[in-house]
Amino acid sequence: MSFSLIHIPDYSDCFNLIIEVRNDVMKFDAQDCILVGKYRLAQTVFDFRLRNAELAQITKPGQFAHILVPGKTLRRPISICDVEGDTLRIVFEIRGDGTRILSECEVGDKINIIAPLGKGFDIPQDKKIVFIGGGIGVPPMLYSAKQAGNDSVVINGFRDKSAVILTEDFKKIGCRLVETTDNGTYGIHGFVTSPLEEIIDEIDMICACGPTPMLKNISRLAKEHNKPCFVSLEQRMACGVGACLGCAVGIKRDDGTVTYKHVCKDGPVFNAEEVAW
Repeated sequence: MSFSLIHIPDYSDCFNLIIEVRNDVMKFDAQDCILVGKYRLAQTVFDFRLRNAELAQITKPGQFAHILVPGKTLRRPISICDVEGDTLRIVFEIRGDGTRILSECEVGDKINIIAPLGKGFDIPQDKKIVFIGGGIGVPPMLYSAKQAGNDSVVINGFRDKSAVILTEDFKKIGCRLVETTDNGTYGIHGFVTSPLEEIIDEIDMICACGPTPMLKNISRLAKEHNKPCFVSLEQRMACGVGACLGCAVGIKRDDGTVTYKHVCKDGPVFNAEEVAW
């Protein structure tokens, strides 16, 4: 992959980030959003509502926001959970110092983001789709499932009952909802692959987001049953726009060899058959 760097300012005041990748000029504008809603969904999981009508209007399912955290140089990538009018909704888990600081923001604060980023899910209207989320991979499936209407199926998996989130939100969109927990304290005891196996012959397509082992097993089932499967990969990121090469993932070529693509720019959504698991 060849790319040339036109201009990357310091992330702390990145308002006009312009890079050139494969001779195509792409412009990313960092914008301030007002935090208009803050909710705690679980012990370490927070739900933020960020008002920015311009960004809300252009956001597609499966895309993410790159968020500037006070006192940190590198932004934090967080998937977009939903779009409600002029508001972006993000749901994130505290996993380190950056997300801890972010969780301390209060309603009325300005939060600087670059969004929407990445290539998301393409949701056909004439297909019966199953959306599968695992852990903190559940939130981006909400906006995705909303695009498919009430004929869709959603399977969400969690560690235990204390980690279950967004149940009522998924019910509101009218989908058929199945929930699992690893230890059986809520919903079906087991992994998301168990209910998937029961319905896989009834559906046309699979969209999934979650831990890599889960996605790998879903991809295997999809291949066995000849079902199209698209996965949103989790990967550590730095720049978020394909300039730093930090989130490279192995992708199979037609001849069987492996090349590398960026999760932030070429993904995060990929055809599961292309991923070099």
